[in-house]
Amino acid sequence: MKNIVRQVVVILTVAITLVINILSEALPINHLGTGTISDMFHVYFVPAGYVFSIWGLIYIGLIAYAVYQALPAQRENPRLQATGWWIALGGVANCAWIFLWHYELFIWTLVAMFILLAMLIITYLQLGIGRTKVAGSETWAVRVPFSIYLGWITVATVANVSDVLSLHGNGWGISPETWMVVVLAAVFVIALLMNLSRRDIAYALVLLWALAGIAVKFPTQGIVTGAVWATFGLVALSLAAALLVRRPVPMKAQEEKSR
Repeated sequence: MKNIVRQVVVILTVAITLVINILSEALPINHLGTGTISDMFHVYFVPAGYVFSIWGLIYIGLIAYAVYQALPAQRENPRLQATGWWIALGGVANCAWIFLWHYELFIWTLVAMFILLAMLIITYLQLGIGRTKVAGSETWAVRVPFSIYLGWITVATVANVSDVLSLHGNGWGISPETWMVVVLAAVFVIALLMNLSRRDIAYALVLLWALAGIAVKFPTQGIVTGAVWATFGLVALSLAAALLVRRPVPMKAQEEKSR
């Protein structure tokens, strides 16, 4: 019974999350569009408008996941059991962020964003992405959607922090250009760790999509443009290197293979 309750709660949470995200632009909430508010901040870590179309892909992925996890055959799936409630909580955080952002309660948006990021990281780890193998259906309906979702929320978290800091002395008095270089260095470190530990193509592609979008938005900003393209190249190279280097077979797997 508890698994059925979890499946229903996940479906409802996903549905509510999608509706609120769509209405936030269709109405829009508080008569302000998400992009309109974003343009109020004078920071460089903001991609061109077309980049935000990735939300369409995220929505499709969430729908695919909601349907897949609701199947009777997946009711006892241990990975879905371990992540369902975290995903539901992440949906609540997503919805809260929308309202906080549109009502310009920017400090509180960080709280909601960090909760959402934490829920997605827990989900990612519990799903064993990049560490274990599952059926193709689960890969495409669960793992890939949450790799994309986590990738984008990683970008969104960095952007959200940059926005809030710009309201309080532009990042401790650091110039926008210098702050952008620091932020890009952090993004590269995150990407490098993910590429080396998980070799997650979907996650890396989201970061590359966002970086390219930033470069397109700021094509002639000197050090900023150069730093963005350099970070793009380093992230791409680290992913390629991680994919080319053969991962060592875990000791347990070696023992099973020798039997």
